[in-house]
Amino acid sequence: MFNLVSLDGYFARSNGEIDWHVVDDEFNKFAIEQTKSFGAILFGRTTYQLFEDHWPKAFTDPATSEDDREIAKIINDIEKIVFSRTLQSVTWNNTKLFKEVIPQEIEKLKNQEGSDIVIFGSGTIVQALTNLRLIDEYRIMINPVILGEGKPLFKNIDKQLKLKLLETKTFQSGNVLLYYQPGKTV
Repeated sequence: MFNLVSLDGYFARSNGEIDWHVVDDEFNKFAIEQTKSFGAILFGRTTYQLFEDHWPKAFTDPATSEDDREIAKIINDIEKIVFSRTLQSVTWNNTKLFKEVIPQEIEKLKNQEGSDIVIFGSGTIVQALTNLRLIDEYRIMINPVILGEGKPLFKNIDKQLKLKLLETKTFQSGNVLLYYQPGKTV
């Protein structure tokens, strides 16, 4: 799981806006390298629709930066899995639609050969997979901003989950990336 969060734990404003994300050249270089390491992306409906609306256009838009064009190519080509009860179909290339989170299906995906699977955004999916203990690593990038309100990344978690800090990375922008591995539930 990779998410950008505010210092007070929100991954989006209440209206879903992410205009507060601190993104610069250093972040973009990191994003390219990280995205290259993924074999599939899991999405909830909202994040999927945001990505589907942005990345295919970004790839062909001459105004798109070289870094974003590279990210767009990777994301356009990668396998994408969307969890949605309301979408009837998906049209973005290499995308599959699941109507619900089925733990056995997630386990099958995780056990396939290949690169890592990542969740971007998609708070509801992060929460569901956290409750099912199906996330192997949490990568949380804390942005140097306090929103005061918004959509909390970890809401409705049914049991406390202890995490082990694996690594940290500090960016010149003030972003701090924390890599955690789940420990035991309490």
